[in-house]
Amino acid sequence: MQVHTLYSFIALFSTQHKHMASSLFFFLMLLLPAVISAVNPCPPSERAALLAFKAALTEPYLGIFNSWSGTNCCGGWYGVACHPTTGHVTDVNLRGESQDPVFQKFGRSGYMTGKIWPEICSLSNLTTLIIADWKAISGEIPACVASLYSLQILDLAGNRIVGEIPTNIGNLISLSVLSLADNQISGKIPISIVNLLRLMHLDLSNNRLTGELPYDFGKLAMLNRALLGGNQLTGSISKSVSGMNRLADLDLSSNRLTGSIPVELGKMKVLSTLKLDGNSLTGPVPSTLLSNTGMGILNLSRNGFSGTIPDVFCKNSYFMVLDLSYNNLSGHIPGSLCASKFMGQLDLSYNHLCGTIPIGSLFDHLDPASFSNNDCLCGNPLKAC
Repeated sequence: MQVHTLYSFIALFSTQHKHMASSLFFFLMLLLPAVISAVNPCPPSERAALLAFKAALTEPYLGIFNSWSGTNCCGGWYGVACHPTTGHVTDVNLRGESQDPVFQKFGRSGYMTGKIWPEICSLSNLTTLIIADWKAISGEIPACVASLYSLQILDLAGNRIVGEIPTNIGNLISLSVLSLADNQISGKIPISIVNLLRLMHLDLSNNRLTGELPYDFGKLAMLNRALLGGNQLTGSISKSVSGMNRLADLDLSSNRLTGSIPVELGKMKVLSTLKLDGNSLTGPVPSTLLSNTGMGILNLSRNGFSGTIPDVFCKNSYFMVLDLSYNNLSGHIPGSLCASKFMGQLDLSYNHLCGTIPIGSLFDHLDPASFSNNDCLCGNPLKAC
């Protein structure tokens, strides 16, 4: 039965048999998706592309590809979704860490070897491509992925992918999520990435990326999370980052960054998590970072910051984590720290601080390790002055 014929039949029957129309309409609406799927199965070329993609991968434990049989890849193929009217494949969603019953049945996470074959790029209507957390998928990201212009989500995290990020990744102007974390990707972050003006989530952490952040990284005005820790990035932190008004989470930890922290970062109204630990940053700790009452997690440990800790805390300061350990900070612990509303984890160890540790309920739960290995700190929880 053709879809337009079905609609015509519903309309005609509703006119002539009003007392039965509502019940029939409900039944046929339940039937309609199956009719659409039958009328518009996925194109043979897209079925062939999926089978070629599958042939390059080996998943030995869960059997997630067992459902990839038959002529219609829109009809129950695991992780595959299609447009309801055209039948084109729109989603390939394969996660190796999932609450799906398939994973719960076997009581294990996913494991898959092989490579991501370029045939996946034949699915030109893809909006979602997720092949994440399979631990052993290797090879490079096919360059042709940058030609999937409808793509909104690209998640290849948690594999062993090597090579570089496609140079033309910036062509994916509809992309809102780009996650390539926990792989072995090398090379520089492509300059074209700043063209992803709809990007909201960027995770490139724990790879082998080198070079500097693109100088106009701040063009990514929609970005909410930028997770770039655990790489080998060099250079300084661009002031352009401070113009990213929606950025709430910035992680540049465990890289090789140098220079000082732009004062403007502390003036960002939405930024609540800033992780810069494990770099070679120098200069003073900007007072704006410590006086920003929206900042909840601030980790500047294992750098070369010097000078004193700014005495700018207030009753609205609320830090879940404040870690300034392993630096070259000197002077006293600021008294205004006691005025903070909350201090979950404080670490000032391995600096050159001196004087009496301020007294207050804020410090009652802190361990001596939070203040250890300074020049001449004393008072609770250390030895008496």
